[in-house]
Amino acid sequence: MQDGGLRWRLVVPAGGDALRQERLTRDLYAALHEAEGVAVGFADAGQSAGPGHKGAGVGDVALWAATATAIARPASQILITAIKEWCARDRHRKVEVTYDGHSVAITGRPDAAQERVVRDFLDKVGDAPSGGPQGGGE
Repeated sequence: MQDGGLRWRLVVPAGGDALRQERLTRDLYAALHEAEGVAVGFADAGQSAGPGHKGAGVGDVALWAATATAIARPASQILITAIKEWCARDRHRKVEVTYDGHSVAITGRPDAAQERVVRDFLDKVGDAPSGGPQGGGE
């Protein structure tokens, strides 16, 4: 699924608190791991930890997600719905979702304007072919 589906980058910002960000990212990982049609893993930041350091170095902890296209509901909608449900557990949660240069922030307490932005985002990326967007896209 990782190579055959749509690739997404997910970041859970935590206001500079690295421990909180890691905890929330791991919690989001667990929630998405249970979602049907979604594969998820920790993104390789391309940074290696030096001797005596734990983790991947300084920077954001991020996830990658890939969606299957052989399911009834649009795969992008399944991923976004799972992220919305995770964010809804706490109104202070936020996930920055990026796909093919398009980004959207999903929060735990969305207003009508944010819901419209998320719908627009899904319209832009929802019809992308399974190998990723190639060409015009309509």
